Amino acid sequence: MRRAQSLASSVLGRALLPALEGYAAASSSAISTSVQPRLMQVALYNSYSGSSDQPRLFSDYGGRPTRAVSLGVAGAVSFSVAASSVVPNVYAKEPLSSEFLPKDVVLYQYEACPFCNKVKAFLDYYDIPYKVVEVNPISKKEIKWSDYKKVPILTVDGEQLVDSSDIINKLCRKVHPEKSVDSVRDDDEENKWRRWVDSDLVHVLSPNIYRSVSEALESFDYITSKGNFSFTEKITAKYAGAAAMYFVSKNLKKKHNITDERAALYKAAETWVDALNGRDFLGGSKPNLADLAVYGVLRPIRYLRSGKDMVENTRIGDWFTRMESAIGESSRIEA
Repeated sequence: MRRAQSLASSVLGRALLPALEGYAAASSSAISTSVQPRLMQVALYNSYSGSSDQPRLFSDYGGRPTRAVSLGVAGAVSFSVAASSVVPNVYAKEPLSSEFLPKDVVLYQYEACPFCNKVKAFLDYYDIPYKVVEVNPISKKEIKWSDYKKVPILTVDGEQLVDSSDIINKLCRKVHPEKSVDSVRDDDEENKWRRWVDSDLVHVLSPNIYRSVSEALESFDYITSKGNFSFTEKITAKYAGAAAMYFVSKNLKKKHNITDERAALYKAAETWVDALNGRDFLGGSKPNLADLAVYGVLRPIRYLRSGKDMVENTRIGDWFTRMESAIGESSRIEA
């Protein structure tokens, strides 16, 4: 174990460009201070842009990101979702009036980033055509033009939008001017559960996907197959990243007072199903922003071992399948 830590630390010792804000509150006791911040950054999906007023579990951690694993975890475990069962009801998208449909939308992303998927869930559900630019997690040359060095970045008719939750809020104002999110009370059910995604749900993901060495390797196998890597970077990221994240996940368990990873994941899933209170979606007969947020964050783990266990051992599977049906085909277009 010590040799694995030493190897991972050696591989991870070369820093990338500083990309993320500090996560000052993170624990620094379980892993050496020179390595831990870098591991934590990459462990939690590298350059995640979450709600600007919520703890940034997936991106904000002090120090400089580490080269190899930052690559690997840049999109950590964001997986395409395929329908898991036949749905008796057909849930339609909500296409927009051409009057409010943006003309030119470009998403700068990591394919495997869950918070990029959160934005894509919104775009797909509202059938907003968008182009995708896959960002190289080392050079970030694709976003050199921007002062903002994290993903997702969305440009809408030339305007730059950043921070996944803020992107969705601003898109809502553009496409649904009659439904301004600014006028919604903070204790509104929809806003309450959107905050829950960032403050609670996200904390149980990493301890689950890196719970064992085999699960860590499973995650990094997908990450390296979908990300923007050279051959050497793929090999380094997969094995060094999986080893490093296995140890980091143990620190995350301690930090968030998790004793049983799966039990915590199942509890979160059941909490969400309870919130539905028998409805097809939190939004009633159709998804609202909270539905899209939960779906976007959970989609990365859906077909990993942890996600399969979650569906098999909780009641969330039916809702997830309804969400897949409602979002339907991607509205992504070729750049």
